[in-house]
Amino acid sequence: MRISRILHAGYLFESGETRIIFDPLFENPFSRNCYAFPEVRFDLKEIQRQRFDAVFISHYHDDHCSIESLNLIDRNTPIYMFCIFEEMFDLLRQLGFSQVNSLQLNTSVRIGTFEIIPRRALDEDVDSLFQVKADGLNILNVVDSWIDYETLDLLKSEDPWDLIMWPFQTMRELEVLAPSVAEPAVRTLPPEWLEQLAELNPRYVIPSSCQFKFESWSWYNEAFFPITYAQFDKEIREAVPGIEVVRLNPSCAISFDGQKQKRSTPLSWVQPQGEQNTDYIYNENIVPQSTGEISRHFTSVSPEHRQRIRHFCESEIVTIFNSLEGPQDSFFDGNRIWQLSIYDHLGEVHKSQYRISAMKMTLLETMEEPTWTTEIPEAKLFAALELGESLTSIYARVIAPATANIMEDPLIRSLYDGKFASYQRAQLQILRGNNGHN
Repeated sequence: MRISRILHAGYLFESGETRIIFDPLFENPFSRNCYAFPEVRFDLKEIQRQRFDAVFISHYHDDHCSIESLNLIDRNTPIYMFCIFEEMFDLLRQLGFSQVNSLQLNTSVRIGTFEIIPRRALDEDVDSLFQVKADGLNILNVVDSWIDYETLDLLKSEDPWDLIMWPFQTMRELEVLAPSVAEPAVRTLPPEWLEQLAELNPRYVIPSSCQFKFESWSWYNEAFFPITYAQFDKEIREAVPGIEVVRLNPSCAISFDGQKQKRSTPLSWVQPQGEQNTDYIYNENIVPQSTGEISRHFTSVSPEHRQRIRHFCESEIVTIFNSLEGPQDSFFDGNRIWQLSIYDHLGEVHKSQYRISAMKMTLLETMEEPTWTTEIPEAKLFAALELGESLTSIYARVIAPATANIMEDPLIRSLYDGKFASYQRAQLQILRGNNGHN
């Protein structure tokens, strides 16, 4: 068997004449502002010439299921995906794929010499893991999921494990939204990861998923990723003596000779740029950039786009928020003043205020002292509204009481609660505007 890294959680598995890809990404950046780390480029024409026997997708998040990347793949290729929402399968069919299949947990799929078994992840409504068997090897691709202990017991019964692809990064996704109330980062691996790896006791571990940074100017680059490759290697080796940690950068490949792995020929269509054995740097003392400063890195929106934003602020957000079912014991059960501050490309701010009482919102005509403030660049608010951009790419900033639940933020809830596949739908619309797939 030969295993090659594409990017993030993307891999190519080859055995004999059979070629299978998992969670393929052929974009840099992907998810709008996730830049390959280490840096790579893609030969898109060569990718279009590739033929795969199947595509396996672990879940619907856009850094695992990207319409732009799938657009490069031959439409006769079977796609197998774990997703509880039928809408995602319909989007793949709209893209032109004729064989779109829903994966069932613990039910094997055989492709050539491969047996692929999706396993239940901790967040069972979203993620899946992949057990892969071929050539006498037993491999677990955890993708970027967490494993519950019921699944762990099942996996232990499947031992021995030759290789596990383990997500090595914790990410401070909520902490960068509200840095003023964020707790200090834990700079070590979660103890359950070490316990679970020790119980599974594989021969090899690949630090997997992640492999991205943000825009070169972004303070996120020193605030988002608290764990390094070096730390992962050190802790895993100490927790599981005898294990070998194999870093597999984009394009790099390994092959198995019996039960031992060795380096193999890199992928020609994934092209490394510059130093590849780079590592993350976390700065616990970094001063967050202001939203005004961040907004100046984006271009001005058009008058039509600004009108779209104005309509959202004056009317639409009130309708959306009031239609949502609020959480119990919400901060917004009381009488609160919420301020939405929108920064343009010059760093100038426009403020709107709303009264929220008993989880119902009304627009205020006069300004009061805010209880809770949300800031966002104008360009990124439009991107969230019309392009489906995710929470980690829109540079929202929440200024709220320390005891509050940040995910109760009225803007975040209005943009994302109950929404599904917005990014992929926007990708598909863009492709249709460009006359479909190449």
